[in-house]
Amino acid sequence: MPNTIHLTVATVVERNGEFLMVRETQDGVQVINQPAGHVEPGEDVIAAALRETLEETGWEVKITGFLGFSNARSATTGITYYRLVFIAEPLQFQQDAEIDSDIDSAEWMTLEQIKDPVNKPRSELVHQAVDDFISGRVFPLEIFHNGL
Repeated sequence: MPNTIHLTVATVVERNGEFLMVRETQDGVQVINQPAGHVEPGEDVIAAALRETLEETGWEVKITGFLGFSNARSATTGITYYRLVFIAEPLQFQQDAEIDSDIDSAEWMTLEQIKDPVNKPRSELVHQAVDDFISGRVFPLEIFHNGL
């Protein structure tokens, strides 16, 4: 069992019925995901969500709520990922932003496109995050106490 904690953040960003998603290639297969990534040591989780969204999509966003905490174990590596999922609203697209090299593209997708089997999710957590958003069960950001 790996002895490192893999704490990740993801953002569900909705605009006019579409969701900001990224395409990336995992093990030779293109998959979709919310903007997401690892929390750096010493980094606040909300700051990490803002950073990862900008780095992967070029969008500056405002975090407005918390959807939940989930975890999953990778079948290929055995690594357990712990994922905090935030809701964000888009503020401004940074045309000159340098997108992470492991991102194939960022795009706005409808719910139907996200659920279409042709768009393989990176993990089951991708659909779970969208379903949680649609359910309307959102937690206030005040549940986070930032000591950084």
